[in-house]
Amino acid sequence: MDRIRIRGGRQLKGEIVVSGSKNACLPAMAAALLTDKPLVLKNVPRLADIATMMQLLRQHGVEIEAAPGENGHAHGTRLTLKAGKITSTTAPYDIVRKMRASVLVLGPLLAREGEARVSLPGGCSIGARPVDLHIAGLKAMGARIDIDGGYIVARAPKGLTGARFTFPKVSVGATENLVMAAALAKGTTVIDNAAREPEIIDLAECLTKMGVPIAGIGSETLTIEGVEQLKPATHVVIPDRIEAGTYAMAIAMTSGDVELLGGRLDLMEAAAQSLRAAGVVLEKTNRGFRVRRANGELHGVDVMTEPYPGFPTDLQAQMMALMTRADGASMITETIFESRFMHVPELMRMGANVTIHHESALVRGVPKLRGAEVMATDLRASVSLAIAGLAAEGETTLHRVYHLDRGYERLEEKLAACGAEIERLKG
Repeated sequence: MDRIRIRGGRQLKGEIVVSGSKNACLPAMAAALLTDKPLVLKNVPRLADIATMMQLLRQHGVEIEAAPGENGHAHGTRLTLKAGKITSTTAPYDIVRKMRASVLVLGPLLAREGEARVSLPGGCSIGARPVDLHIAGLKAMGARIDIDGGYIVARAPKGLTGARFTFPKVSVGATENLVMAAALAKGTTVIDNAAREPEIIDLAECLTKMGVPIAGIGSETLTIEGVEQLKPATHVVIPDRIEAGTYAMAIAMTSGDVELLGGRLDLMEAAAQSLRAAGVVLEKTNRGFRVRRANGELHGVDVMTEPYPGFPTDLQAQMMALMTRADGASMITETIFESRFMHVPELMRMGANVTIHHESALVRGVPKLRGAEVMATDLRASVSLAIAGLAAEGETTLHRVYHLDRGYERLEEKLAACGAEIERLKG
């Protein structure tokens, strides 16, 4: 099993290309199931999760061609997806268990074929992330759904019907599933308390290009007019705001100065606000934005994760790593997932001072971190340990880096190009 070794203490300087958004790309890929016409996606990152979704879609009958993006590797891959005939409506356990986003095929398969059998999903071990909201929304549109042998078995033999559905709490995945299902439903679907993440907006804009009228994009109320047939489309996936935020925190951790090419501050305003409060300078440039430390120490800031436009849960672990070296104390509160502090014991092995109380973690800044052998428990936790390793004295070895490969494209190459002493050790 691969490991990553980091020798800390090197400032990051130079530039890093921000890859396309994994969390925007995965639902857009699933949307290809809605039509027999081709969907071309550009700026697709090369990640384990993308490969898993390609594997899943191919077993449903989707033909996929991958080609280098324009201007070489830096601008991602171009995927052409064509679901001429759906050959299977079952999403099997052996694929779905690898990645929770696999459940996004449920809505498109049900809407197009009138049936779907999708394994209950896997992915990161960060607490219960139930599919009850996906199921409730599809039931409102006329589906009959049972759980049988670990599978969601959904049927709508006469097709789905437009409905009004209000989410009792915000859910990104369930919003995406319902928007895609509504694309082929008869009549109008109105989704209240919809998630507003940039990835939702990106999916809605992709579906609009495919011929689905959607009103209220970017708001908490989406109105989707179902169509009988979608049309061919080409869509450029937005840059990954979580990757950009992650690198911004790594740069701040090392007192670096790096331009993030393609990064968009408008997609990460809450995180940018917290970073600025901590003493990090973020400046928009013609090619993205520049990150550097202001004069003096990092300052402790309090952070609470919330649905967009609040501070993203997917940057919580990275922010905690940054705060371990801040002057003073910071309180980090996790309101989205209940088991997302599993990186804390690993940070403490490196000398961090963190006290957990229920859903909050009190982080007291320390004068230095020390390199150690640490183990990744989930995708974002793994990269928080890498950030800590960049600033730690001595050598840090990160185990279970397959978590990292699910969401960060060429992480060690990008960091090494900016001066980090980091290498992958093949297992």
